[in-house]
Amino acid sequence: MEPDAGRPVGTFRRTANRCPMGWTRAGGGGRLRHVAGTVRLEPVDERNLEPLLSVAAAEAEPGDVMPPVEAPAGWSHARREAFREFHRASFGGLHGPTGTRMYAILAGGEVVGVIRMAHRDEPGTVETGMWLGRSARGQGIGAAALRELLNEAAAAGMRLVVAETTTDNHGAVSVLEKCGAKLREDGGKVHAEICLDSTLPAP
Repeated sequence: MEPDAGRPVGTFRRTANRCPMGWTRAGGGGRLRHVAGTVRLEPVDERNLEPLLSVAAAEAEPGDVMPPVEAPAGWSHARREAFREFHRASFGGLHGPTGTRMYAILAGGEVVGVIRMAHRDEPGTVETGMWLGRSARGQGIGAAALRELLNEAAAAGMRLVVAETTTDNHGAVSVLEKCGAKLREDGGKVHAEICLDSTLPAP
């Protein structure tokens, strides 16, 4: 999620019948630039899909931002097409075929990553995960994006937001804590729950 200096905020992971996506770590390559300005979310659509792909290709590893595909290593043409199709599949939002709403994260008007929420089997519950480009990590953008996502989830009638990361992804754990998550460790995994009936901690 929100990075330590120099490690990805989330990773994608496959889950049955759900959009795969977890938290990238803050890492790899370090910070390239300072990203300033208000953080807001926009549903991923054709208008922001190409800027999003550009950020992913320049500032993230494929495995951090999309499910595995049979393609040459790196950001090959086939992998770029798979990235587009993966995100287009969720254009229908929570009531679409994937039951997932993807949001582009914008900071100061620039696309810097993605956060999503996906229906869980439990009524009123969605799962979230995000990734940020390297240059946007370690600047508080992850926590701001998650707060915006919680507002979107509440507006959609959700009561609980859950997430999963690993114990060594300190940036993700920090972001979840800042947003009032109740954390539970299980082996090397961290399970998080944020009750939307509760008052969120002040930023």
